[in-house]
Amino acid sequence: MENGRATFPFPYQPYDIQEQFMQALYRALDQGKVGIFESPTGTGKSLSLICGALSWLTDSEERRRREAAALLQEGEAALSTSTAQSSTTSSSEEPDWITDFVQKKADRDLVTKLKEEELKRQKREERLEMIRNNVQLKYAMKRKTCEDDEAFKLLKLSKEEQTETQGDQEDEELIVAEYESDDESKSKSRFCGPEDVEDDELIEEHVTKIYYCSRTHSQLAQFVHEVQKSPFSEDISLVTLGSRQNLCVNEDVRRLGSNQRINDRCMEMQKNKHEKQPHEEGAKRKRGPAKSVCPYNKALALRQMRDEVLGTVSDIEQLLKLGRETHSCPYYSTRLAIPPAQLVVLPYQMVLHEATRRAAGVQLKGQVVIIDEAHNLSDTLSCIHSAELTGAQLCRAHSQLTQYAERYKSRLKAKNLMYIKQILFVIEGLVRVLGGKVGSNPQSQTTQTGTEMFTINNFLFKGQIDNINLFKLQKYFEKSMISRKLGGFVEKYAGSGVSLHTPSTSNKENRRTEGLNRYLQTLQSNQSTAPVPSTDQQGSVEAEKELSVSPMMQLEGFFKALTNSNTDGRVVVHRQGTLSASSVKFLLLNPAVHFAQVLKECRAVIIAGGTMQPVSDFKQELLFSAGVGEERITEFSCGHVIPPENILPLVLCSGPSGQELDFTFQNRDSPTMMDETGRILSNICNVVPGGVVCFFPSYEYSRRIISHWEASGALTRLANKKKIFQEPKKANQLEQLLSEFSRCIQRCALDSGGLTGALLFSVVGGKMSEGINFSDDLGRCVVMVGMPYPNIKSPELQEKMTYLDKHMPRSGGRSPGQAMIENLCMKAVNQSIGRAIRHRGDYSSIVLCDRRYARPATLSKLPTWIKDRTSTCTTFGPAFAALRKFFQEKKQKQV
Repeated sequence: MENGRATFPFPYQPYDIQEQFMQALYRALDQGKVGIFESPTGTGKSLSLICGALSWLTDSEERRRREAAALLQEGEAALSTSTAQSSTTSSSEEPDWITDFVQKKADRDLVTKLKEEELKRQKREERLEMIRNNVQLKYAMKRKTCEDDEAFKLLKLSKEEQTETQGDQEDEELIVAEYESDDESKSKSRFCGPEDVEDDELIEEHVTKIYYCSRTHSQLAQFVHEVQKSPFSEDISLVTLGSRQNLCVNEDVRRLGSNQRINDRCMEMQKNKHEKQPHEEGAKRKRGPAKSVCPYNKALALRQMRDEVLGTVSDIEQLLKLGRETHSCPYYSTRLAIPPAQLVVLPYQMVLHEATRRAAGVQLKGQVVIIDEAHNLSDTLSCIHSAELTGAQLCRAHSQLTQYAERYKSRLKAKNLMYIKQILFVIEGLVRVLGGKVGSNPQSQTTQTGTEMFTINNFLFKGQIDNINLFKLQKYFEKSMISRKLGGFVEKYAGSGVSLHTPSTSNKENRRTEGLNRYLQTLQSNQSTAPVPSTDQQGSVEAEKELSVSPMMQLEGFFKALTNSNTDGRVVVHRQGTLSASSVKFLLLNPAVHFAQVLKECRAVIIAGGTMQPVSDFKQELLFSAGVGEERITEFSCGHVIPPENILPLVLCSGPSGQELDFTFQNRDSPTMMDETGRILSNICNVVPGGVVCFFPSYEYSRRIISHWEASGALTRLANKKKIFQEPKKANQLEQLLSEFSRCIQRCALDSGGLTGALLFSVVGGKMSEGINFSDDLGRCVVMVGMPYPNIKSPELQEKMTYLDKHMPRSGGRSPGQAMIENLCMKAVNQSIGRAIRHRGDYSSIVLCDRRYARPATLSKLPTWIKDRTSTCTTFGPAFAALRKFFQEKKQKQV
């Protein structure tokens, strides 16, 4: 079939909608489209993505192989013909001889190039085949010998350094290197892997590959498990990427906790490994603490683990296990495996953020990107490229950088000092905008209260920093790595705490330097004598740990954000009464500006999700604004695999007493509305077995309505029917609550003791509204109380609406800003009600409690497979009768 495929390898007989999905996906990839694919959870979306995309990849490689072979034959034939013609040409015809010579050379070059490409391909395939057959085991003895030698050298080096005398090069690793030129375009590439790896195979072209990304590591792990079950598990080379925090196996580094501290320590250890040491006989090394290196980052071990990673399909947990077994680093091994890998599985940010993409070695040119769970892609892009700083962070950054410059001013080059002064000047400007000043405690500085919104240019004028070239300053951040240097300085000298105050500018230079040195020496000596904190001090200890992390990384991100176009973002200044609590935030209004590069570089981009409706604003905000034409966009949406009789969606316009259900902001707090909601839940719990999940529009409304029910006795009546659970405040309590919720329902199914299951109160957009499966008895009914509109009074949201109204075309009867508010609400609703119905044999009811759901424009934004089966009930009686009948029939069918 044209631009398609008739059948696809699949682990079982696929559903019709899965075959349609794979065919549409294959065509989109073959034609280089931007595809929006919607397939409800429970319809086998992941397997459809895997089998459809990998079928295209294998077909594409086979087609390219045939074309290369054909070109090679044509080239050889042309060369042979050219040679034959040359032998018959008269020697007296000189112009023909010149033409013939040029033509033969071109033919030879073409043949040589084609042969080289074919040899590269064969070499890569042979190596992968060797990996799969475990031929690489021959490296084992060599690797062990190499490790023993390195361990011996490291031990000897440590003993020598313990006896060294102190020299003038103290803190050399903390000094910013000389900054050559602002316009330097050819700088040495920074370390992104072991520098002593000289194997030509590690420096290779990227093969055609598919990048699959999702939100969380658990979703990525689930996808990898689906690949393992697929027919491609033995033939595909897959690598899973993650951060150092997720992939580090060095326990001394892992226990540092924060991602920034882990990154800094890792980079420091790599630098220590590659520093040149004097080997002259009798040469004295400089005294100082032994510089630690990572025992897991060794060239031979990394090569072997890279090969094993490419030879088997592994998730992050399996990578960690393999890294510990082979004593090699999963983080660097997986990065080395990117070029030859055919399928790369990675988190959102590694694809959507350019700097992270570059640092990880991810190359998108000509490749395929699949973005799964993409219903919040626009918000994700905005969050990734937004930045926020508090007054406390600004003051700490100023204090730390000032102390750094004072300590090393005699050893820093003039250009470094100039840029450090510019950074300090910009920080002072940001603090001025917040209504404070550096040099005193931000907690004691009072500011006005209120929120202001600025364009980027107006914000720079307000802070009196418009004369600073932020582009050059950003380039200095990247090249000098000042943030990492400052982080190492703070960690070394501050230990578990750091001063928030800059040295007083009114003191004399010598007194300031004296005080700084005395302060640093005190901190350094306190590191070895600090007492173990008591239990009562744990809170302060956590606060001190937070202070010990340099805020310069956040500051660098904020500076980068300010280099956006003036029309694409806004700066929000929140003054909260004190400088410490006040903040300045960059708000990205146009996420398409950062998504455009992904769309431009990739051959094809697939945006997939279980619930992608409504897609109109999605296309307008992310695709059309990024320059993608309608002709390049393709859409696919399928229904659910469950029978129509297994779902009962109801719109409820009034309650049992006839009270109209209108949960607008003005009405939802009325006692009559809260009482009516309690009566609705009580009636639902009478007829619904197993679990009922009730979603409220916000945490605040959940707290108010439950407090009202406690006072009125409604909560007690509900508790007599089902055991009540509430969404926990802390994420680490979620797993325990879900386990107890599940056990309660199982017990009630065996021996009810008067209870018919459990009732779970949750919040739209909270911990339960995404990624949690309430399948089977866990979620026989999902109740949505009201419509979860975002806070329209939020300055950020108002600015976003204004931006859309100005830059987006009007569609229908609503402005783009109003349409965005409606779409945000319905996206949240769709995610919440999608927690039930997780497989073909599942069944559930959905009750939407608000008369506004009956509006045609609102109903049209529900997923098609729900919208087509939704009934609107103006009174409660018919809804209750439909619920009772629905569950009676299910019970009889089970019996």
